Amino acid sequence: MTTTLVLASASPARREVLRSAGIDPVVRVSDVDEDAVAATLPAGSAPQTVVIELARAKAAAVAATIPEFAADCIVVGCDSMLLVDGVLQGKPHTPEVARARWADMAGRSADLITGHCVLRMRGGEIVAEAVDCSATTVHFAKPEPGELDAYIATGEPLQVAGAFTLDGLGGWFVDRIDGDPSSVIGIGLPLLRRLLGDVGVGIAQLWRHTAQ
Repeated sequence: MTTTLVLASASPARREVLRSAGIDPVVRVSDVDEDAVAATLPAGSAPQTVVIELARAKAAAVAATIPEFAADCIVVGCDSMLLVDGVLQGKPHTPEVARARWADMAGRSADLITGHCVLRMRGGEIVAEAVDCSATTVHFAKPEPGELDAYIATGEPLQVAGAFTLDGLGGWFVDRIDGDPSSVIGIGLPLLRRLLGDVGVGIAQLWRHTAQ
């Protein structure tokens, strides 16, 4: 029986990371209210806890709605946030917030933290779970004012964690990273491989799987 990997994310960047690594995931969007989930966590929860719980909520929401794959599948949920001066930053959503965030991080370094949750399903039941997060330090350049205006005008930074991408237009404004580049894009392959192993699935079982 073929094992299906279901990606609980609308992120095209995460999907492309997996496809480039030999896996064609089935995509199911969780529609989880991230702010509502975060609000249920104890005050002062560690940044790592926040992203892991958001990833878990997304994976669990999708796992409850995929009967056609539940006989034998893996559900993967992820959540990324940028940690700047001890404060987690998600998607800015508006040009004003994106501009303010770039004012804080330009020419500085910050940690991109990505929570991962892997659920192993058999016969419609979750039989195993593995969670963890990865952290990669991003060293930002200082965009010229005109460059930043043009970048924000594209809309790209409004819908991504930390108001930047590594694999898109934002890559022009990243001097270097310390850590796993795939994690910065949104799904860390080294960590995912370990978590898959924790639930008893080898990556070779998932390679070149045909998308549904």
